[in-house]
Amino acid sequence: MTVTSQAHTDAGLVRSVEDFLYFEADLLDEWRLHEWLTLFAETGRYLIPSTDLPDGDPTKDLFLVQDDRFLLEQRVNSLQTRAAHAEYPHSRTRRMVTNVKASEREDGTVEARANFAVFRARNGKVDTYFGRYVHLLERDGAGFRFLVRKSVLDLDALRPHGKVSIIL
Repeated sequence: MTVTSQAHTDAGLVRSVEDFLYFEADLLDEWRLHEWLTLFAETGRYLIPSTDLPDGDPTKDLFLVQDDRFLLEQRVNSLQTRAAHAEYPHSRTRRMVTNVKASEREDGTVEARANFAVFRARNGKVDTYFGRYVHLLERDGAGFRFLVRKSVLDLDALRPHGKVSIIL
């Protein structure tokens, strides 16, 4: 998925996408994961490529997370229980979303990119995950829903984190 550079961007579209991404960040930081899940289309996918192959193909390459809607629901349900030891009690997170770009495709979907930093505090340690979002959105009334939500990490390895136990 590539977002084409356009000399004249639609400021209204960019602002609408920014509002959507800021709302999503608030839901995640507040651990309102079931509400967050409603931002996905029934065919929506959540992807995190491996750090050594950030532009990998999910049909051929190993991804850290490659969830369809069913697996994403399982992930959300698991994160909301005590059984998810890595996230019980929940980590405190804060997300920064910047440099949002958006363009409408011929089929009416919207390609969106943004930079992100997610700070995770747990057990006296703070981990920082940073990278870029590459999303494919469909319009849903006045808003959007995710067809593809892809978080591309700019870390060269998951150390010292060792894992991704939160939604990026």
